[in-house]
Amino acid sequence: MVHVTTPEPSSPAAPTPGIEGAPSAPTPGGLQIDDVDAVRPRLTFFKVMAFIVGVGLLVLVVEIVLSYGFDLKGDDNPLHWWPQPHGFIYMVYLVATALLGFKVGWSLTKMVLVMLAGCVPFLSFWVERRVAREVEAGLAAARQ
Repeated sequence: MVHVTTPEPSSPAAPTPGIEGAPSAPTPGGLQIDDVDAVRPRLTFFKVMAFIVGVGLLVLVVEIVLSYGFDLKGDDNPLHWWPQPHGFIYMVYLVATALLGFKVGWSLTKMVLVMLAGCVPFLSFWVERRVAREVEAGLAAARQ
């Protein structure tokens, strides 16, 4: 009696980092980096916007203290013009966070939490450093 066996389907080949269209393996931080060269400018944009929003938020706190703490309303407050530009800058920060988050495969929850960090004085600086370290480690792992 002849026993015929069919070959087991082989597992898919390991992903090839750096080749466009090839699926990437998750990096140590759980990131999905498919295109290393596309992540770098998004990370830089995010870092710049996080810093600007952090400084802008501190200026907004000063404006609020002047307005409510010292009762400087309208033109008496030298920073009365700042809340509106700060809101626009914050929206650009939201775009920078979304661009980076979608490119590296963050969950929606993580993206929203990073976005909300821009609402708490000093927290945006800490989150920016943490995100930058995580993404840079993912970039280094994806390049190997």
